[in-house]
Amino acid sequence: MLISVFTGAVPPHLCRSTNTTWPLTASSDPPNFNFSLVTGPDGDPGRSCSAPGGIPGTPLAQLNHSTALALSDSHATEGCQGGWEFSKETFHSTVATEWDLVCDHANLNNVGSSIYMFGLVVGAVLFGFLADKYGRRNIILVGLTIQSTCGVGAAFAPNFYVYVFLRFVVGTTISAVIMNAFVLGTEWTGSKHRMLAGIITDYFFGFGYIILAGLAYLIRDWRKLQLAISAPGFLFIFYIWVLPKSARWLMANQRYEEAMDLVRKAALMNGKPLREDIEICQGYKDMVKIEERTKHTVIDLVRTPKMRRSSLIMFYLWFVNVLVYYGLSLNISDFGMSIYLTQLIFGLVEIPARTITLFTLNRSRRISQIAFLAVGGLACLLTVFIPDDLSIIRTVLAMVGKFGITASLSIVYIYSAEVFPTVIRQSGIGMGSMCARAGGVLAPIIYLLRGVSKKAPMVLFGLCTLLGAALTLLLPETVHQPLADNIQDVEGSSISEDSEEGNMKPDLYEECPTRNPDIINLRTWSGTSHQSALIL
Repeated sequence: MLISVFTGAVPPHLCRSTNTTWPLTASSDPPNFNFSLVTGPDGDPGRSCSAPGGIPGTPLAQLNHSTALALSDSHATEGCQGGWEFSKETFHSTVATEWDLVCDHANLNNVGSSIYMFGLVVGAVLFGFLADKYGRRNIILVGLTIQSTCGVGAAFAPNFYVYVFLRFVVGTTISAVIMNAFVLGTEWTGSKHRMLAGIITDYFFGFGYIILAGLAYLIRDWRKLQLAISAPGFLFIFYIWVLPKSARWLMANQRYEEAMDLVRKAALMNGKPLREDIEICQGYKDMVKIEERTKHTVIDLVRTPKMRRSSLIMFYLWFVNVLVYYGLSLNISDFGMSIYLTQLIFGLVEIPARTITLFTLNRSRRISQIAFLAVGGLACLLTVFIPDDLSIIRTVLAMVGKFGITASLSIVYIYSAEVFPTVIRQSGIGMGSMCARAGGVLAPIIYLLRGVSKKAPMVLFGLCTLLGAALTLLLPETVHQPLADNIQDVEGSSISEDSEEGNMKPDLYEECPTRNPDIINLRTWSGTSHQSALIL
């Protein structure tokens, strides 16, 4: 997901002039070119896109800095018709250097990243539907196969447009794998350990951050790096034999015998084998009747005052968290330090940021959300006041901002599930996820504002985050509070959802008939309003 930080990087570059003689022999390594013309303290990045004219036989890159500046200031400039020379000090090759995605074509790089992020949106919708129909396991396996195949294919892309298309497909499969792996893990985890399991799962995202930094440091060619991170995906072929189906999904689709076999196997692996005289009972009321009595749609998220306020604020929090998270993650080269070291630091920050939420969430959801958003927003704003030569301080502030927004992003998942009532919870989280994807799509495009002001992206990230912190003050506190079942619970007794129900809250659950006093209760919320139980 974050490989474009390295494969799409734009090294310092100089424009070749058609009127100058440029060394093209094997001995003409990048150090012979005076890249300080565009990167030095007195450098002018604009010179990367134009070359001094009227100086035949004079290679601009081989002049000393003061002479080159004087010549380029005293002669008319022409467009870069002779191509570019790129510094190879940090990268041997990138997508930008291979297809000249600089100057007039520089925006294509950001657009390519946005198209990849749009793939996440398409994947979330497409594979979410397919997973409900065909099962989590099947979609994960299909996603891994397509992801590895297209990822390897991208390493051999003949042009930028084929590369972007393959990356778009990879983006769709990222949603297929991550989303369904999270759901599958949730459905196999007891409610007591679900929060801990979710945090531990998030740790591996940070580990991937760190591993990517190491691989990118060792492999400076973009095609080889793309191949190195994609080809290992084929090793997951063994998942065909070890990845279980979801027992809950099987039960929801009336495949009780398969579900029972999986439960027996899980119990055996846990050292608690089940007796033979066991059967499955789904303990929920006739949901068809309930749905016939009260139809709920996405419109219900904004139909009533309190629900509308909470919904819009939650949608904005999803949006801004992902916008700033990827805005910082995809543009680490802007902070002035080594891109590899910054990537490593950002990966290390993920672990404590996700861990600290385990201790703060039990005290207050709202205050935790506000505090981490405020930390992230203030850190982003403070970076704009730090001079470019103080790169260490800028990187530290960016690290603090990344810490705050990562913790905030972890909280918004849990907070959303508690703010939305049961009858529209799935719709609320689905809409929130769509807003988050929109933030991911916009994150690379925001950096086009650097053409207006170099500080504009960080100012925007900081202000948007602080606005989110302020809006969170209007949300209800949900810690140690019972989950709302319907909109009436959110709005109060003045709102009645159905005239036949009056002020009665619909009871969505009923216990399975007990034939034996020993019952293993598997009730859990995993996006649907039902419970399941095993009767011994």
